[in-house]
Amino acid sequence: MRVVLAEDLFLLRDGLVRMLEAYDFEIAAAVETGPELTEALASLEPDVAVVDVRLPPSHTDEGLQCALAARRARPGLPVLVLSQHVEQLYARELLADGNGGVGYLLKDRVFDADQFIDAVRRVAAGGTAMDPQVISQLLSRRSQDKPIGGLTPREREVMELVAQGRSNAAIAAQLVITERAVAKHTSNIFGKLDLPPSDDDNRRVLAVLAYLDRG
Repeated sequence: MRVVLAEDLFLLRDGLVRMLEAYDFEIAAAVETGPELTEALASLEPDVAVVDVRLPPSHTDEGLQCALAARRARPGLPVLVLSQHVEQLYARELLADGNGGVGYLLKDRVFDADQFIDAVRRVAAGGTAMDPQVISQLLSRRSQDKPIGGLTPREREVMELVAQGRSNAAIAAQLVITERAVAKHTSNIFGKLDLPPSDDDNRRVLAVLAYLDRG
């Protein structure tokens, strides 16, 4: 699996390269600036891009804007974003096209190699990998804009886990309830949010995130 990596800090970039190679990823390019990232994504057509939000020369949202432009040119290009903070506008923009193959991880909350590698693989396969804190803040912001369908506290907990890409079994294990109870909660959630129900994990995630991104 071919990866384009964009990270301006040398030690972190080198560490990510070594980690990915140890798990049999091929590093198509490891770059440090926005223009280099744009060129690499256009010319190398990787299986997945791992991108820091803030890259030179602007050190604002250069990395994410390059990734978004690449996804417009190549719809569905898998992109895993790394950031120091929850950038709500950036996260919502990344998720807005609803094609899947997206992730948003906070750097200081990636606790081990397996967690990171699982996220890269999930995104490369067209799934989602969202940090729980990112989801929580998106939900919080959406609640301030407009109440989320009158969800109960338990339904809100379930929705956060659904939006992270968790299966019914994983949600049941975390909340210490039955899978049948999870299925009932998700059915209620989709009904209250006027979203089409789905048993496909990625489609469920995208349905919830599409709702979060509305006006």
